[in-house]
Amino acid sequence: MTTNVEWKISVSLLGTVLTWLSVPLLIPLLTALVYGESPIPFVVTIVVCLVVGVVLESLTDRRDGFGPREAFLMVAITWFSVPLVGSLPFLVAGEGSIAGPVNALFEAMSGITTTGATVLVDFDDHSRSVLMWRQVLQWLGGLGILVLATMILSELGVGGAQLMESETQTRDVNRLKPRISQTARILGGLYLGLTLANMVALYALHLLGLAPNMGLYNAVAHPFTTVATAGFSPEPLSLAAFSPAVQWVTVFFMIVGATNFVLIYFALKGSWERLLASEEFRFYLGTLAFFSTVTALLLVTDAEYTEGIEPTIRHSVFNVVSIVTTTGYANFDFDTWTEGAKHMLFLCMFLGGMAGSTTCSIKALRWLVVLKGFRRDLFTAIHPEAIRPVRMGGGVIDEETIRDIYAFALINVVIFFLATIVVVTDAARVGLAVDEFEAMGAAAATFLNIGPAFGIAGPFGTYEVFPTGTKVTMIFLMWIGRIEVIPVLVLFTRAFWKS
Repeated sequence: MTTNVEWKISVSLLGTVLTWLSVPLLIPLLTALVYGESPIPFVVTIVVCLVVGVVLESLTDRRDGFGPREAFLMVAITWFSVPLVGSLPFLVAGEGSIAGPVNALFEAMSGITTTGATVLVDFDDHSRSVLMWRQVLQWLGGLGILVLATMILSELGVGGAQLMESETQTRDVNRLKPRISQTARILGGLYLGLTLANMVALYALHLLGLAPNMGLYNAVAHPFTTVATAGFSPEPLSLAAFSPAVQWVTVFFMIVGATNFVLIYFALKGSWERLLASEEFRFYLGTLAFFSTVTALLLVTDAEYTEGIEPTIRHSVFNVVSIVTTTGYANFDFDTWTEGAKHMLFLCMFLGGMAGSTTCSIKALRWLVVLKGFRRDLFTAIHPEAIRPVRMGGGVIDEETIRDIYAFALINVVIFFLATIVVVTDAARVGLAVDEFEAMGAAAATFLNIGPAFGIAGPFGTYEVFPTGTKVTMIFLMWIGRIEVIPVLVLFTRAFWKS
């Protein structure tokens, strides 16, 4: 069959990605050696990465035919292939509930897509090195989407690159430096720097006696999934296992991780006015403040919630920030909260942080455009003769971009409802008690890459109890949700391959 897609180039580049995947595997390998655990799961995976990577790279040495179609294909297959390989340590280790192929792929996909939904049941069944690999997978996912958006997706106009340019007041957001590779290194270096800063802050709290159980292992493991806004924790109680000081520090780094990295770069260079002048940044912080305040008020009015003032503020702020930024940590079992407070968290799932960050979901920038567009439509309904463009960052957003954002939001809502139907139907088929709200929460938490939901999939729960069919569906949801639907959907159109 003839095709207009140079698929060998995409697959060859996938081989390069898999070859380099052997490098971060050294982190859990070293962890295994330090704690006297078996290094075999990681040695085997490193060998597979190198062999498969070299074979795929040898398909072609061409790069000049790499265009938009090849980029879409590479994005889609990379984000599915890396979890396939990333699940190998779980399978080879054969520990606990992730020893089976479906659960292993679920955990790896949840990791690389920075979802944070887990099928682990007993954390003590798993070695420290395997748990560390979960953390590293999420860090790779956060870094990967950031560099990918800069180097590939932004070139295609996918994900609001034009809007990022106006918001950051940068002539070309894809090139902070003359070369794309330099831009990627800058953003990657910033990502690494924030991760190291988080590690230092957490371990300093431990040394100061403010975080007794935040030892070196936890101080290294958690920043991997905090700055990545990912949410895995080697502790079954997530951040509830640590002191309030740890939780407040984590709030700060979650907020930073979901902030536009281009704006952070300019702020660190001394151009704070770009950050403060960003409408999206102000909208993002305003959203966090609003939902945190309302959630706190709902907790205060709940007679069964008896925590003090500081814990109430901390619990509301922490969990709202965690859900909005799509991190998925928890410092309290919010499944025990009043229905009103839980529904506030459910709404938070659809928000997301800023464009150009490690966050998932629909993102603040798109919602801001939707609100501005709706306000414009109300004005023109009263004044049909008026011409009133939608503005942001001192520039005008073209109508095609606005329509694309409307379409993106609509597609997300449709997929969410279809996923909810699958969860409810499959649960009923096997006799699993899942009510509609729990099904909606699980569907949103996986498709929007949030992680924890409600009920059996609550903040301290597990997705392991869902039927195999549901878990396979959720694997697909996490995949398409993380790369924002379009790079996957276009692969199923005839025009992509033939026209």
